[in-house]
Amino acid sequence: MLDEVMTAAAAAGGVAVVQAAGSDLWVSFRTRCARLIGRGDPDREDGALERLDRTAAALAASADEEERERQRETQAEAWRAEFAALLDSLAAAERDELMTGLDALRARSGGEETGGAVSGNTFHGPVAFQTGAHSTQEIRFGTAG
Repeated sequence: MLDEVMTAAAAAGGVAVVQAAGSDLWVSFRTRCARLIGRGDPDREDGALERLDRTAAALAASADEEERERQRETQAEAWRAEFAALLDSLAAAERDELMTGLDALRARSGGEETGGAVSGNTFHGPVAFQTGAHSTQEIRFGTAG
């Protein structure tokens, strides 16, 4: 049986998945999330990636805002249940590790402002950055005119 802290961590993980899906953060988020769920097992990680992709597709396919909100709730609950079941199946030390990972996912999902920082990179040539949820970028090639 999960205590209140673990139940809250599982719920926060479910919300984090929904917040990250379709955002600029999705690619790195889904990889980290799948690794966390897989816990070193490539088959479990692959299964998690498939479920994460189905979640993103379901959210993207929503026809209108009402349907999107229903999908967000449905998907957040499904991921809450998955994280809760995973937490419930682990020994105490593994639970602590998973809860730390869920907290990190929540922080990276857009649930906290990350500042869009880029660090430790070397660029040789033209570079463009795009940060934030639903950012737009306009790129033109050729001469002005």
